[in-house]
Amino acid sequence: MILDSKIPEGPLEKKWQNHKANIRLVNPANKRNIDVIVVGTGLAGSSAAASLAEMGYNVKAFCFQDSPRRAHSIAAQGGINAAKNYQNDGDSVYRLFYDTIKGGDYRSREANVYRLAEVSANIIDQAVAQGVPFARDYGGNLDNRSFGGVQVSRTFYAKGQTGQQLLLGAYSALSRQISKGKVKMYNRHEMLEIVMVDGKARGIIARNLVTGEIQRHGAHAVVLASGGYGNVFFLSTNAMGSNGSAAWKAHRKGAHFANPCFTQIHPTCIPVSGEHQSKLTLMSESLRNDGRIWVPKDIKDAEAIRAGKLKPTDLPEEKRDYYLERRYPSFGNLVPRDVASRAAKERCDEGYGVNATGEAVYLDFAAAIERYGKTEANIKGIENPSAEEIRKMGKEVVEAKYGNLFAMYEKIVDDNPYETPMMIYPAVHYTMGGIWVDYNLMTSVPGLFALGEANFSDHGANRLGASALMQGLADGYFVIPYTIGDYLADEIRTGAIDTNHEAFAQAEAEVKGTIDKLMNTAGEHSVDYYHKKLGHIMWNKCGMARNAEGLKEAISEIQALRAEFWQKVRVPGGAMEMNPELDKAMRVADFMELGELMCMDALTREESCGGHFREEFQTEEGEALRRDDDFAFVSAWKYNGEPKDAELVKEDLIFDNVELKTRSYK
Repeated sequence: MILDSKIPEGPLEKKWQNHKANIRLVNPANKRNIDVIVVGTGLAGSSAAASLAEMGYNVKAFCFQDSPRRAHSIAAQGGINAAKNYQNDGDSVYRLFYDTIKGGDYRSREANVYRLAEVSANIIDQAVAQGVPFARDYGGNLDNRSFGGVQVSRTFYAKGQTGQQLLLGAYSALSRQISKGKVKMYNRHEMLEIVMVDGKARGIIARNLVTGEIQRHGAHAVVLASGGYGNVFFLSTNAMGSNGSAAWKAHRKGAHFANPCFTQIHPTCIPVSGEHQSKLTLMSESLRNDGRIWVPKDIKDAEAIRAGKLKPTDLPEEKRDYYLERRYPSFGNLVPRDVASRAAKERCDEGYGVNATGEAVYLDFAAAIERYGKTEANIKGIENPSAEEIRKMGKEVVEAKYGNLFAMYEKIVDDNPYETPMMIYPAVHYTMGGIWVDYNLMTSVPGLFALGEANFSDHGANRLGASALMQGLADGYFVIPYTIGDYLADEIRTGAIDTNHEAFAQAEAEVKGTIDKLMNTAGEHSVDYYHKKLGHIMWNKCGMARNAEGLKEAISEIQALRAEFWQKVRVPGGAMEMNPELDKAMRVADFMELGELMCMDALTREESCGGHFREEFQTEEGEALRRDDDFAFVSAWKYNGEPKDAELVKEDLIFDNVELKTRSYK
């Protein structure tokens, strides 16, 4: 099978422009007769639903949360990238495109990434028009800060709550369409199946999470904007409800799943404190702008700190190893996430970790506080300020930039990061893999589209910080409103979708059968018991580092765990009522299959690239070793029943505009 990515002809910088000029359209009168389902109401889903409704389509939007405002996009902290060059530091659309391709370790599609860079500036204008309160500089212009993997300042931000502010902007646009009746909003509903009629996606089966009612919903096209699958690891920075079920259901219905092993480990998370935890907390990557990452140079000092006999503030500069600045002088603390994460793991594995578990490094703001304090003293004309005055003024500047993040850290860790360095350690954060889509964002199933983190298309093997929000809003506001019309142009005579069709009845029966099976198991262990076991396997054998032996073990262990899960999981309560354990059980059942496919994909990809680090493939200096001659392709997996029977279908990646070379941040 050959996957047709439908990339337009012509030079890179003209592809999207020419495609929009030649794409088929649906006229306004016909749009009123076409229904579209949008699953998920994060940045991608809310922006898509609002935009499609504004254009005249009838939209049904679904979220499992009690409100679209609770979508996990709200948790994004640091910022959103755009090539506006406000800092006049050499940024451009091409540079954003190149940084994204390079940051993804040359495993993403050129045409999609260039389009993303091209529309990025429009996103900022749209958000500002909606009233998003981006930070501004002294002159009143929108401010920018730096993020990992780039040498320009292109990240727009709203303190440490950029995701929240952008989501509120998208939600306001969505609310307007809800009030007009163009969007029918289904809160507390979860999609449990895609319905196929004559080879096309024609609707979904959803469950009302409050009453337990199983419902049929028809549409001429289905748009999945359901986020990523990081919670397959149990502990991650994702909200506990985040899951991969919508994408997995689509995969089971014929949508190819691409690059499932490409998982992002975020370097600046609050370390694991014990088995009692249900999730991890992210500290924004923006902190790496001003914070310096270090561990003790002497292993005896690290041991003394772990034993509580020494404080980090007791160690003088000459006894600290600022290892990112040492290893990567060009980028220092602003290397990409995969590089920073592996470097932290290496230091901790060597015994230099600084918390009780030995799995933490320091993120220190002392130098930034002093630097900002001296600048403030100059601004205020204070000659010979005291050290105390400098610290006070410096802390005020840091608080203005990162205050909510520092407050969050102090609440969780019970330590003051203005006085003592933060402790951080890498954790599962984002998934670059997802449903395979073509240039129009349509999956291999006609009529089924995937946006944002739910698809694979833009980030390759590693996502640069502040690019998730960019992709979600680009897909929802500026891509799908054009490209969906190319498909729906053939649907103007179809008429309303009949939910009494046999395909809907069959899909509903399958969903009910799954629920009955879960409710009637022998019931020895809780859902979390199995989810934690799966998470341990995934983290230990398909986490920050993988090897063939461990991946083969993981596949066997997951297969055995899945068999036990279906026999012995205990789901209390009833099916026709609010039952969060049942909701969770269905999601974990999908994770059990997805986890196996992730390990298979990682085993098949015999190279290291981005977040996928195979221990057998590394340079003498411990860096990722790509094998472009053999693995410059997208791994798209076709469902054939059990995960072990999945068929690998390749989409070759062609690089006409960038030179393939080993990434270097030194």
